[in-house]
Amino acid sequence: MGYVFGFVAALLFGANGSVAKVILENGLNPAQVTQFRTLGTCILAAAVLAVTDRSAFRLRPRQIGAMAILGVVGVAALQVTYAYAIQLLPVGIALLFEYLAVLIVAVVAFFFLKEKVKTRLWIAIGFVLVGLAVVAQVWSSTLDPFGVLMALLAAVTLAIYFLVGERQVTSTSPLAVAFWTSGFATLAWAPFSGWWDVDPALALERVSLGGNLADVVVPLWIPLLSLIVLGSFAPFLFSSAAIGRLKATPAGIVASSEVIFAFVVAWLWLGEKLDALQLVGAAVVLAGIILAQTARSNRVVDADLAIERPLT
Repeated sequence: MGYVFGFVAALLFGANGSVAKVILENGLNPAQVTQFRTLGTCILAAAVLAVTDRSAFRLRPRQIGAMAILGVVGVAALQVTYAYAIQLLPVGIALLFEYLAVLIVAVVAFFFLKEKVKTRLWIAIGFVLVGLAVVAQVWSSTLDPFGVLMALLAAVTLAIYFLVGERQVTSTSPLAVAFWTSGFATLAWAPFSGWWDVDPALALERVSLGGNLADVVVPLWIPLLSLIVLGSFAPFLFSSAAIGRLKATPAGIVASSEVIFAFVVAWLWLGEKLDALQLVGAAVVLAGIILAQTARSNRVVDADLAIERPLT
């Protein structure tokens, strides 16, 4: 069941990029989408905690700063940079760049935190760099430079999320982390998101799902609600259940399948395709990510997984 829950979470997270892309093409900008996602996730997490664990609404003083950093950098900044990235890049390629966070965390752990890291990390880095060069087709510059920059910034913010979280909030339940981080993200982003410019009537505006589903037309509130519930909250709960049943390394490898699901959903839904050489590059990147997942000790990786993957 741990593997089942893990793959369901990865599928939902992977499909989330395509849902977000439809919303971004129909009236909302990345900042506004981020605002509504964090607010919706915070409300849902609060509702569940009110029934299951009211003690989660109390934080120890030393946890407040960590939660604020995780919320502002690891959730708000991550979501908005990822939203800009998928607006300008194919969804799967944006995720490949974002998953560089796995390498960033391992490198920081080795050079700055003096952790013992297995030598396979350096092989993983080589795989990822070569694979990304092929996917991005650096010899012909086919990718939007600003989109690539946003995807790289998303990787940095995700790495910060893991590095801060693994040492300061591992004793807190994953659902509590979801509530507090999305709450801080909502408050921090509210003055800059432009939510006040959104006409409420936009939620009722009928939009096409685009790509191979162009003939399907629904009110905008449906994909927006799906983004919050099925693209954020539900996969978070499924991944929590998976982590409770799997060891760190297999759980991390299962989570990496999100990249594959993102490519498949974007291809079937949005018609986003890679050529044969790019597919080979994507496979090389994914192999590097999986190697990197196994490069740190299980004890430390367990701490990473205890705070969950943030909402992208």
